[in-house]
Amino acid sequence: MQKILIVGSGDVARRILSRLARRCRVYAVLRDSSRCAEWRAAGAIPVLADLDDRASLRRLAGLADLVLHLAPPPAEGLGDRRTRNLLAALSKAKSLPRRLVYVSTTGVYGDCGGAPIDETRRLNPESARAARRVAAERSLRGWGRATGVAVSILRAPGIYAADRLPLERLQKGLPALVDRDDVFTNHIHADDLAAACVAAMRRGGSNRVYNAVDDSSLKMADYFDRVADAFALPRPPRLTRAEAAQQLSPLQMSFMRESRRIGNRRLKKELDLRLAYPTVDAGIAAALARRNACSS
Repeated sequence: MQKILIVGSGDVARRILSRLARRCRVYAVLRDSSRCAEWRAAGAIPVLADLDDRASLRRLAGLADLVLHLAPPPAEGLGDRRTRNLLAALSKAKSLPRRLVYVSTTGVYGDCGGAPIDETRRLNPESARAARRVAAERSLRGWGRATGVAVSILRAPGIYAADRLPLERLQKGLPALVDRDDVFTNHIHADDLAAACVAAMRRGGSNRVYNAVDDSSLKMADYFDRVADAFALPRPPRLTRAEAAQQLSPLQMSFMRESRRIGNRRLKKELDLRLAYPTVDAGIAAALARRNACSS
């Protein structure tokens, strides 16, 4: 039976666990002991450890054949000490994992002016968050080359699901940008990202990067409009970029600065992934159907 170590125990990790628990031994790294019962009930073996505490990571060495790294970098700094700590712990084992899959972000590309891009695009992180992801990718790829472990990287954009739609934003009436100032955004349903992780663990190339995005090509305001229309909510008001900056926080505005249309050819061809939700329209329709089923 394959042994898999999941590092980063959020929503996508739970979706991955549901696909693997019956045929693999899955270890889940948890910082909070109060969550052990729920993860054990879902089919995982909890391992209490903290990526910010190197000593606690000693128990991870030699534990698994495959490692799935979903943990985010720290909130500050330009590097990712959590990834470095994980790699140091894994390296202490006599037997290294065969493969490691890391979920990064499409933010590493920076602003592409709405141009269509693929994985060969030069990295240009424009935020500290994205710079930390680039640092993590470089650490992982360097470790893979040095050790022979097959490292595959999935770059994910905005992750959505039935319970992760911008309904609260729409209910608050927060603005979107007018078309001339708006940016192209990219999306992936949480179920499809989970499926992409499983596919990468099976078929991912060594030191290979894959854009984990769906087929949609939408500007941000168009996405908000489609969700609003489906759930009978008012469409967001449109403002110029200068006007929006007066009403939104710097963090909210940061997501409105980068425009890119990202291709997913590698995801489909090399990982042989068939998207369950190839467009956000499909995902929104499924979310609406789920809500109606629950309310009937």
